Amino acid sequence: MLIRPARPDDIAAILPIYVEAVLHGTASFEIEPPDEAEMLRRYLAITEAGFPYLVAVDADRTLLGYAYAGPFRPRIAYRFTVENSVYVAPEAQKRGVGRALMEAVIDGCAAKGCRQMVAVIGDSANAGSIALHRACGFTDAGLLPATGFKFGRWIDTVLMQRPLGEGDSSPARDQNGPRA
Repeated sequence: MLIRPARPDDIAAILPIYVEAVLHGTASFEIEPPDEAEMLRRYLAITEAGFPYLVAVDADRTLLGYAYAGPFRPRIAYRFTVENSVYVAPEAQKRGVGRALMEAVIDGCAAKGCRQMVAVIGDSANAGSIALHRACGFTDAGLLPATGFKFGRWIDTVLMQRPLGEGDSSPARDQNGPRA
């Protein structure tokens, strides 16, 4: 397995992984999957801001999953905090793909100067994602009960967090925040 930066031409292979998650899972609170143009727009917003957007591919160059991080919230005081996302193709789950992607995104954000990473996980029953985040050093930060409604039921949002680099143990040297 190879972890590498995603390219615009990867969006065609990323899209079906996300469509599966939207249509059959609760990790995403979207109801209708975006089209390829919208996925490309989202990819460009992340990469043009200098944040990591990575893919995992196997020896046959089959895309197994993708992960990225971007700004947690738009307000300036959040400038050192990022939110992560990770999606793995159903046939590639439980093979270490998610963990490899997460570790690479964590490393990329730490190198960029980010200090905190937040995971906003759809569904408190999403044991796989919660376990993945715990294995990557995230701790529980909160539960927002019944914040989503999908598949005819209310779904919780799980918040998890982990420090990056020095975390909050020192002041930020660059007051302007991480650079692209």
